[in-house]
Formats: sequence, C-alpha cells, structure tokens
Amino acid sequence: MPRSLRACFAALLALLATGCQSAFFGFVNRDSAQPDVTAVYDPARGLSLDIYRPTGVASGAPVVLFFYGGSWQMGARAQYRFVGSRLAENGVVAIVADYRTWPTAGFPAFMEDAARAVRWTLDHATEHGGDPQRIHVAGHSAGAQIAALIGTDARYLAAVDARPQQLAGVIGLSGPYDFVISGKLEEIFGPRSQWPEAMAVRFVDGDEPPFLLIHGDRDRTVDVGNSRKLEFALRRAGVETRLLVLPGGNHFVTAAAFYDPDRAPEVLPAVLRFVRAVPADADASQTK
Repeated sequence: MPRSLRACFAALLALLATGCQSAFFGFVNRDSAQPDVTAVYDPARGLSLDIYRPTGVASGAPVVLFFYGGSWQMGARAQYRFVGSRLAENGVVAIVADYRTWPTAGFPAFMEDAARAVRWTLDHATEHGGDPQRIHVAGHSAGAQIAALIGTDARYLAAVDARPQQLAGVIGLSGPYDFVISGKLEEIFGPRSQWPEAMAVRFVDGDEPPFLLIHGDRDRTVDVGNSRKLEFALRRAGVETRLLVLPGGNHFVTAAAFYDPDRAPEVLPAVLRFVRAVPADADASQTK
C-alpha cells in the first residue's frame, strides 16, 4: 500500500475505534469483490450469508465461515467483503454470515444463529467448491467469541444435528473468551446466572477441533490475556493450538490485515497455512 494510503488507513482505524464505521468500511471495501452468491440460511429470521468462491477452483477448497465483530450490537456481512474476497483470492471458499445483534436478540440467540449458519455450510459447501471436511469457523472480536464457543460448547451444534468435531478448525482474531460482563453487556448477556455460559474457556474438554488464535499485545478493547487463557486451556486438554501474538498490535489489526496484509504480515499466511492443512484423521462419515 502506498504511504499516503497507509496514512489514510491509519486515520480511518482511529475513526473506527471511536465508532465511525461507515468511512472505515467504505475505504477497505472500495476494491473488494462482490460476493458470488448470497443465500438465506434462516428464512424464519431473515438471516443470510455471502459466499466468495476462489477463481479456477472447481472443488475441494478449504472453507472459512466468518462471523464479524461489533460488540454483539452492530455489523453486517456486506461490511466484510474485504475478508471474503481476500480469502477467495487465496483459494478459500469464504462465507460471511449475518447473525442477530442487540437489541433484536442477545445471548444465546446469536449463538443459535451461528450454529444454523454452520449447519447450512456443512450441507452446502460442496455446491460452492468447498471441501465439507475442511470447514473452519472464524471471527473477529465478538465474532471470535461466537466462533470459539461454537467450537468448545457442543450444545449449539448438537441442536442442529452437528458436532464440533465436524469442523476442521476454529480461528479467533482478537477474541474475548474469558471476559468481564458489565455495563451494556449485562443486557446483552441476560441473567447473571448464564454469564459463565458465554465463556469459551469454560467448555474446553479435549474434543475440540484445532484452534488458531491471533491477538495484538496492545489490544485495549479485548486484552490478549483472553487468548492466552484459551490457549492454555486447549493445550492442557491436548487440543492442537497455535497462539500468534502480534507485538504492538491493537484490536483491529488482526482484521485489518485482510485488507492490507503489510500491516501485520504474519496474519494472512498463518490463517492460510491453518485452513490449507488436511486433517490427518479426516473421516468421510462425519459430514451429513
């Protein structure tokens, strides 16, 4: 990226941190491809997802189902074209899903939405050139919390006749996995008795798919300790896990790296290596 654009991007990141999203997403998506297909995965709730297909790949590509961040209160799949198109450029079938946010719905409703998006992906990945044995869930910030909980708390996928073991992996970017619920989050996460149910670290028991966690060590929104705790719990349970800590990285750089890989050169290669790996114990019977 030219230096002048880099300076502009840095300024837009600062605006994003203060809640000015339209300018930021307009900038990062200005050269991004439109999705190849948009599909409704939950007609009853009007929830859709966008599919980005890699050029020249007829079948067998790895798949990433991505959940965006936004404090469980905002966000839209169209804002993340830059993620979908970047992954598709690199041979990945990328799916960016909407889910209900507050005040339309809170926890655990958005988890139920995510599980239905996984079910749709399991059922339809092959139609879009994806390998149903190489489906990964990923997310940034609040979306990473959703992805991680899908991978650790089996109840959500069980409700749609699926299992975490059917996933090839989970990718968490700047995610909260053992976090303090206060202020507005108290409304979003409901009665205090169910707050522990939102913490992915609480559900690690050793039957999770592999995890890739990426976090900046200067994240002032979600402390890097969240990823360190989840990594520790996963490793202790014998789950294949990698934690990539970005020196000097803030909360947004892990997602911004999909727009401008030079901002955090480690991020995209780490994600691509993770999703391109073929599971050693791939079992054709695990897909439905």
